[in-house]
Amino acid sequence: MNAMAEFLRIRRGRIGPADVGLPVGPGTRRTPGLRREELAALAGVSVDYYIRIEQGRETAPSDAVLDALARALRLTDDEHTHLLGLADRTAGRTPRRRRTDAQSARPGLRLLLESVRPSPAYVLNEVNDVLAANPEGLALMPGLGDWPPGQRNTFRYTFLHPAARTLFADRDRVTRNCVAHLRTAELTDPERTAALAAELSQASSEFAALWRRHEVWVKRGGETAFHHPVVGPLTLSIEVLGTTDDGQRLLVYQAMPGTAEHDSLVLLGMTTQNA
Repeated sequence: MNAMAEFLRIRRGRIGPADVGLPVGPGTRRTPGLRREELAALAGVSVDYYIRIEQGRETAPSDAVLDALARALRLTDDEHTHLLGLADRTAGRTPRRRRTDAQSARPGLRLLLESVRPSPAYVLNEVNDVLAANPEGLALMPGLGDWPPGQRNTFRYTFLHPAARTLFADRDRVTRNCVAHLRTAELTDPERTAALAAELSQASSEFAALWRRHEVWVKRGGETAFHHPVVGPLTLSIEVLGTTDDGQRLLVYQAMPGTAEHDSLVLLGMTTQNA
């Protein structure tokens, strides 16, 4: 089964008849979610054609068919984009987004890391390797800076570093979002994504279970609450700035000046001066 077929099968199993206005019918269903014939009818394609797609025998469905399946499955915009990208890979077409090979943070982004202090900030690539970070960024995630630069990755940290077990106040949401975001990198950096996913799946049953869910979500902002061992509890807003086609992103945790959270960031910066 190819990745596109697997994605469709998983998403079909996670949406029920009632979710799309269909009667559940009598009796117990053998499998959760929509039946293949129900999804085919909702998307306006033949049952045989959809079965060929899901079994991997049809590898080049048109965008119109994929759009119809995305609507029928109630996919989000991120998930819809992901499906189209998986279809490109399956059909051997040129990816719709470029993969990045850049592994060094650009000088301008390094300057921005200093400019936003005391806000913790990172330059990340598609799979969240930490290409650069300011001192507050390393201090916000205790132990991240102890790893060699080539090992620093926020997904690896979240699942494998002992300090991360208690750092995030809402760990379940953080871990789920991490995995859903890593799924999006399958389209632009499939080799590094596969390698990281294999590493984390072997080392963490928690990651492996979430990876099998095949959820997709692009991180663009929001809030994260921390139980930091040095500065205590704080909730920070997140801003993610995409740059160019090299795939580098600037992620900044910030707080409004004059708030207790901002005071905590100032204190966090002071601890880096004494380190």
